[in-house]
Amino acid sequence: MSAAEFDWNLATVWETIAEELPDAPAQIQGERTFTWADFDRRADGVARTLLDGPASRDDRVAQYLRNSPEYLEVSHAAFKIGIPAINSNYRYRDEELRYLWEDADVTTVVFHGSFTATVGALRDRVPRVRQWIHVDDGTQPCPEWAIPYEQAAAASAERVRAPWGRGGDDLFLLYTGGTTGMPKGVMWRAVDMLRQVNDVSTVHYTLEDGAAGIRRDLGGPGQAHISGSPYMHGTGYFGATMAMHGGGCVVSLTAPGFDAAELLDSIDRYQVASLAISGEVFAKRIVDALAAEPGRWDSSTIRNVLTSGGMLGEQSKRALLEHWPAAAILDGFSSSEGFGMGWSLATKDSIPETGRFAPGPNVWVLDEHEQPVEPGSGVIGRLVVRNRLPMGYYKDPDKTARTFREINGVRTSVPGDHGIIHPDGTIQLMGRDSLCITSGGEKIFTEEVEGVILDHEAVTDVLVVGVPDPQWGQSVAAVVSVEAGSAPTAAELIGHVKARLAGYKAPKHVVFVDSVPRSPNGKADYPAARALAEAQRQPAA
Repeated sequence: MSAAEFDWNLATVWETIAEELPDAPAQIQGERTFTWADFDRRADGVARTLLDGPASRDDRVAQYLRNSPEYLEVSHAAFKIGIPAINSNYRYRDEELRYLWEDADVTTVVFHGSFTATVGALRDRVPRVRQWIHVDDGTQPCPEWAIPYEQAAAASAERVRAPWGRGGDDLFLLYTGGTTGMPKGVMWRAVDMLRQVNDVSTVHYTLEDGAAGIRRDLGGPGQAHISGSPYMHGTGYFGATMAMHGGGCVVSLTAPGFDAAELLDSIDRYQVASLAISGEVFAKRIVDALAAEPGRWDSSTIRNVLTSGGMLGEQSKRALLEHWPAAAILDGFSSSEGFGMGWSLATKDSIPETGRFAPGPNVWVLDEHEQPVEPGSGVIGRLVVRNRLPMGYYKDPDKTARTFREINGVRTSVPGDHGIIHPDGTIQLMGRDSLCITSGGEKIFTEEVEGVILDHEAVTDVLVVGVPDPQWGQSVAAVVSVEAGSAPTAAELIGHVKARLAGYKAPKHVVFVDSVPRSPNGKADYPAARALAEAQRQPAA
């Protein structure tokens, strides 16, 4: 059976696992445990609720939720009836949410009780939304205009299908804000998303054999997993989805923000084997907690750490692996516009250079003439992804045409990342077009400089930005946080960069801060870093 002939999506995998492992745990949060049978039945109830009178294939359900079992239940329900579930950043303010839900054509919003006031203020501004479903998190009671989630989850005692069916061509819509601009929806076919998850999960099903292949290849309950980063972003969501794909159990933390102690408590309690985080902002807190209370937790069950969406330096990898010597850290370089661009695998005995990745099988590095860059040439090339690609950006044909281009007769995705190919074929990530600094006519890519600064023993986090300069047009500024008790000078950090990179790439300004600005999922907040740099910059001594 070819991909084009699939008449099912990820919901079929999860439904089949529920039939094979009905009593195995699928989701845990606090004192709540849901078996695979519970997970599937509750998703059927939500799906039935979504299929109200005016329902159609053009519906979309927004997940305005923190990490919780309900998040993945809603996702499963949407797959069941072949509509997209829209990831909604719970840090967005009113106007950002209004824009997102209008752009995505959202018809139902599922929201945690703590967001009731925000949702209530928006109701009249998103007229397409006809259903509001309230998830009780112990904060605000369900308003009269919303449906209690537990009522929705109990709405069906049997498998639910939409009148229009479901299939591999169903739309999977992933909204991404990146580091700049308003959120944009990247359109994937459900079958391509399924294949991607299947490729990187611990269990690889023979998808062409349908449900029979899933039953044959499943083998039994999978491992316990925690996504420390939010499900509303790719790293957290795909980490959880990969665990579920193998019949595993996803543990959702209860704290509204990331709590390293709760994470370690949960790893100990549930013998968690896999973890998803997003770079330094998570790793540092975990290492600090382990160092502050040695012997409190048994976290020796950790075997796989997935990190993506934020740079993770050599020192942090080394510190994590001192505590988890049997683990492997998989640092994924990817984008919503092209999965699997590169991977960096770190073990206790082998820790690659920061920002250095083995390219994925579908990645080209092309020069300005769209010809392959020769390994070891030192040429900075543009990373291009081919083969399994999104269909484009939702309702934005102009942006689609700019990013998804035909090169040398092949349809490709060009997200804007640049890198150098080393003689051994690995790629040193340099940065993105949108973050490139032009100083004195030279192009400087921020992530290359960040990676070098991050490897300084005193540095805990860094963002590099360009600031206006009357002589050079732009100059390089670094916003840096350091270890407690450390006091490196600006000149010391600049010298550290110059020892590894050309002098013009070194910062001319260094701003020391207690905490480098990042979003809750660890993504860099470059506008905030630039504002700090411009307000506080001082030339290096």
